[in-house]
This record gives sequence, structure tokens and C-alpha cells, in this order.
Amino acid sequence: MPILCARLSAIACTLLVLAGTVHAQVRTTTQEPPVTPTPSLEKRFVANILHDQRAIWTSPFNLRRNDGKWLAPLSAATVVLLATDRRTSGKLIEAGDHRTRLTISRDISYAGNGFATGGVAATFYFLGRARHDPRARETGLLAAEALLNSAIVAMALKTVSQRPRPTVDHASGEFFDGGRSFPSGHAISAWTLAAVLDQEYGRQRPLVRFGVYGMATAISLSRYAGTRHFLSDVLVGSALGYGIGRYVYQQHHDCSLDGANSGKKKKTITRSKFFPNLAPSYSRRGNAYGVTVRWGG
Repeated sequence: MPILCARLSAIACTLLVLAGTVHAQVRTTTQEPPVTPTPSLEKRFVANILHDQRAIWTSPFNLRRNDGKWLAPLSAATVVLLATDRRTSGKLIEAGDHRTRLTISRDISYAGNGFATGGVAATFYFLGRARHDPRARETGLLAAEALLNSAIVAMALKTVSQRPRPTVDHASGEFFDGGRSFPSGHAISAWTLAAVLDQEYGRQRPLVRFGVYGMATAISLSRYAGTRHFLSDVLVGSALGYGIGRYVYQQHHDCSLDGANSGKKKKTITRSKFFPNLAPSYSRRGNAYGVTVRWGG
């Protein structure tokens, strides 16, 4: 018996040790890892641009069937404008040197250059930080990111296409001839900024949407009216800017801002005391139907 008790005690001690070891292992393995904070948009700014560029240049290989709804009419419109560019821009040049038209077009187009659009993005960012407004801060950062992406795309396409401006060679519009007309840099910048501002503020404020897109349209058309670009340059630049602006917003927007700022309040229906509340009533035992009338609140 003493030997048996000793063996049982040894086995019990061994099981307790094993149990303690397993418990320690389970407690160690099930311990939640330390939460690493998500890097801010400022810290991810350069990395996001590199990611955006990869997505932009590989986007033709990722088209889906539904993309034909907008790609087909856009492609058709571009082909038509390319075929008629020489005629439409030639008419403006043949009309003579209209100082008023050129001056107005130049003044409007100032709003679409890099200094103006970049200044808008910087204003949103610094005001957002100063006023502790996360949406304004994000708007500035996403606008700056989208504008840099647009500038890179525009520069690359201008370098490859080398299309002269309409004032060269009687608006011949030939590609690969040492120019920098295609696409319109002002149009791509204006529509990039407009797309970001619309996504941030225009969905709840229709006037903002009409305002930013109206301004982008005016800037784009001013480049044609001022004989700085062909219509196809303007159309392609506008489409690229709109697409890049929306892409950057959808990829990097903080959805928690929507929950905090744009949550819709539930509407409470206030009953008038001058009208009764009507509710149907039914008694199974008495097999009777009726209506309950209740006045007041």
C-alpha cells in the first residue's frame, strides 16, 4: 500500500505539472497580440502614391464587363473628337485674335494650374489640423495625393504622345511631333480636385457638387477656348482626373468619418392632438372585429 500510494502521488504530481504547463501554453497562445495603431495618412502618403500608380497603370488589365457602360461612350467620344480636332480648333484660330476671349479663358484657366489646385489641398489640410477637423484634414491629404498622381500620369502621357498645341502648324494635331498638348494638364488637375471634394462633401450638399464640377468644366473648356488644347485633350484629361480622384478617395477614405459626421438622425413622428390614433382590434373569443380610437399624443 505505501508503494501504491507513492506511485499514485507521483502520477498525480506529474498530471498537475502537465496540466500547469498546458494551461500556461494555452494562456500564452490565446493572449491577444498588442494592437498596432494604423499609420496615419501622412506616414502612408508616399507608399499610397506608389500603390496608386501601380493600380492606375495596370487598370486596363483589370477591366470588368460593367466598365463598358462608361468606357464605350467615352472611347467613342474620344475617337470623334480626335477626328474633328483639326476642324474645331482651326475654326477658332481662323476667327482671329479675339483678345477678350483669350483673356477670359486665360483668367479662368488659372484656377486649374498646379499652384491653385495644390493651394486648395494645402488649405484644407492646414485648416483641418488647426481646427481639429478630421474630414478637412483628410480632404487636403487625399486631394494632394490625387493631384500628384494626376501630375505623374499627365507628364508621362505628354512625354509619350508629344502632340503640339493647336497654334502649331495650323492645328494639325499630329502626335509624336514634339509637343505637350495631350492630355490637358489643367483639365486633369481640376477634375481630380473636383472629384475628391465631391466625394467628401458633395454627397450631402448638392450645391458643392454642382459648384466643383461646374468649375472644373469651365476650366477645361477655357483651355480649348484659349487655343491651348484640342477638345480631345480636354476630354481625356477630364476623364482621367475624375477617375483618379474617385479612386484615391475610395481607396484611402476613412469610413469612420461618415459614421461620425453624416449619420442620419431618426425621424420621430409627432401625432397631432387634433387627430385620433386608429388601430385595428380583433377578439378571437368573441369573433369580433373593430377599430380602436385613441386621442392625444
